[in-house]
Amino acid sequence: MTDAIQFISLRTSVRPRVAVVLGSGLGAFAETLEEQTEIPYSQIPGWPQSTAVGHAGKLVIGMVEGVPVAALSGRAHLYEGYTALQAVYGLRVLRSLGAETVVLTNAAGGIQPAWRPGTLVLISDHINLLGQSPLSGPNDESLGLRFPDMSEAYSRRLREVSREAGKSLGLELPEGVYAALPGPSYETPAEIRYLRAIGADLVGMSTVPETIAANHMGMKVLGISCVTNHAAGVIDQKLDHKEVLEVGERMKGTLIELLRRTIPRLV
Repeated sequence: MTDAIQFISLRTSVRPRVAVVLGSGLGAFAETLEEQTEIPYSQIPGWPQSTAVGHAGKLVIGMVEGVPVAALSGRAHLYEGYTALQAVYGLRVLRSLGAETVVLTNAAGGIQPAWRPGTLVLISDHINLLGQSPLSGPNDESLGLRFPDMSEAYSRRLREVSREAGKSLGLELPEGVYAALPGPSYETPAEIRYLRAIGADLVGMSTVPETIAANHMGMKVLGISCVTNHAAGVIDQKLDHKEVLEVGERMKGTLIELLRRTIPRLV
């Protein structure tokens, strides 16, 4: 990571306090940062490339209402062939650059029938069904403890902050439990029935490795899911990634405003 940290430090003097990871179709927020510096992932030593549609694959560092922010426009997923450790590389670099808080956004399938596509949901907890953890293997004591506590993986205080910011926009932000599966195939109706039975409200293919790594490093985590489709079997309709991107495009203005009103209250 040393080479990546040095590479970024030579290109901007801004040291981010807040990191934002932008999910499928949700990358427009990065374009709103003031005084921004844009760096393609392909130029940063060791940084995994984004190959998924809807992930721009660039790091944008700038300001939001005076708060220094680093936005990851695109993330690495296990279904792209990356390990959980590789998927959190960028977040670990940003932590080393000074980020103390991370906002993790994603596109998710809604298991709750009442959550229509376009609903924004605050993640209150997660279920890791990826079969991997970014902390497997020897522990780096400089990053965190061998056995980090996960009893409040998603900060209760930050959820309250975001909920208040949502109210100023006329948004009621429900909370839910996010289940992560490796993908890239969508879940079967039977799998969704299983997820509902074990307490999941949302399902996706990301976010959990980053949450684990962030907690390991002592970062505070705010998770926001954009429900882009009903999960398999909730309604009688086949799933299509095109729909995910279309809903993300439709909701980008709302998500941008929510993030811009939330971030200044996180520091």
